[in-house]
Amino acid sequence: MNRKEEISSNLHDVQIKIARAANLAGRGVDEITLVVVTKTFPVSDLQILYDLGVRDFGEIRDQEGSAKAAILPKDIRWHFLGQIQSRKIKSISSWASVVHSLDSLEHAAKFAAPEHTDIHLQFFAQVNLEPEREDRGGIPLEKVGDFLSSLRDTYSIHPIGLMCVAPVERSPTQIFSQVAQKSLELQGEFPELRALSMGMSGDYEEAIAAGATHVRIGSSILGSRIQIT
Repeated sequence: MNRKEEISSNLHDVQIKIARAANLAGRGVDEITLVVVTKTFPVSDLQILYDLGVRDFGEIRDQEGSAKAAILPKDIRWHFLGQIQSRKIKSISSWASVVHSLDSLEHAAKFAAPEHTDIHLQFFAQVNLEPEREDRGGIPLEKVGDFLSSLRDTYSIHPIGLMCVAPVERSPTQIFSQVAQKSLELQGEFPELRALSMGMSGDYEEAIAAGATHVRIGSSILGSRIQIT
């Protein structure tokens, strides 16, 4: 099996599982955006995915994402998934369409700077479900309402939804349901908060059952990540 056949087979399997999970949840498959996480994989793999109809790609590093975006077709929708660094915001704004990891008012101020006002970025507010871990980004779930208010009132930024990563040692079903419930509670004040970015290769079916609109899948389609040394 060559690389194109491998990717095509894996993509098909994931699409079948997404459709099945959506059907079991009484949802339409068109409600769910598959974001293929392409970190460390070569442009040739992304071109195969593009030829197979994929248009949503997720990158974690600005340097890698900007380089790939410059080469690949312009109708690709690029999703920035990594932790944001202030010095990278100008570059991220130049190639990404969606930022899934907004969790700082300092970063929001830079995204809202005058030089970026003609850039139509969409944002997810990242929630932190492991506050004991310093390496996890995100806003504590109980404080996300205040964060959204500050984004709206100070910077006129209106995130389209919440993003989370389920802790490994906890039930993803419980976590995703908790985030989805919080999203519903907030929609009265923030009606644009309709999307949920949650679920990766190991738990995207549970995420869809809980209401995910965006699933971020890498290894189930592309295999193990290539290590960058």
